[in-house]
Amino acid sequence: MKYKHRGPVIMRRGQVDTGTTDQRLLDSAGSTDWVHTDPWRVLRIQAEFVEGFGALAELGPAIAVFGSARTRGEDPDYLVGEKIGGRLAEEGFAVITGGGPGAMEAANKGASEAGGVSVGLGIELPFEAGLNPWVDRGINFRYFFARKTMFVKYSQGFVVLPGGLGTFDELFEALTLVQTQKVTSFPVVLMGTSYWQGLLDWLRGTVLAGGKISPDDLDLLTLTDDVEEAVALMVKARDGALPTPPAERPE
Repeated sequence: MKYKHRGPVIMRRGQVDTGTTDQRLLDSAGSTDWVHTDPWRVLRIQAEFVEGFGALAELGPAIAVFGSARTRGEDPDYLVGEKIGGRLAEEGFAVITGGGPGAMEAANKGASEAGGVSVGLGIELPFEAGLNPWVDRGINFRYFFARKTMFVKYSQGFVVLPGGLGTFDELFEALTLVQTQKVTSFPVVLMGTSYWQGLLDWLRGTVLAGGKISPDDLDLLTLTDDVEEAVALMVKARDGALPTPPAERPE
């Protein structure tokens, strides 16, 4: 039977190809389609994890701040973002954002101006260009999942300013990871009572009432307008003063 080994892969019958991997690697006259294949993407993904881990491994205690890229400089939420970034930096936290404009820029600005570490984890998007000017340590990602891993791995808490779909995505992913004990419990603070109260009312009145979540799940969220309360919660978490989640949860 005709067969061929290509690294760990064995090919038989019609799957046997001609040539060798080295030949294709060194053949400059060949097709360049290989740079768009899934195996090559795996290497790009690996590289993003390596770069992210290398850049953030010695970051120290850090808090992720999320919020809308559409928040304007004159918006009160922008000022709240600046205050949050500054106060977190004063308490010894690095501040990690998505690196974009709006609320993210505000938090980075506050942290940078307070002398803290201002981090931006950017993402390739068709409608945002680069990292905001207040990012002092920035990484640009191609892949959302690699970027999300960095947020969760290196943040000890999340502060969520008013935002849209991207903000909702980060918020509910964080809650899911804590609820399913994929990560150690950490505080999630919603900044802006008037903006977030409707969401909590729906979670309590519809989702909880329908048995889709447990009462403990709502305890994962803190709603406030007070910057000092939000920062104090992060400090307590860093110092180990927060309770641990229940060992088991109902399906």
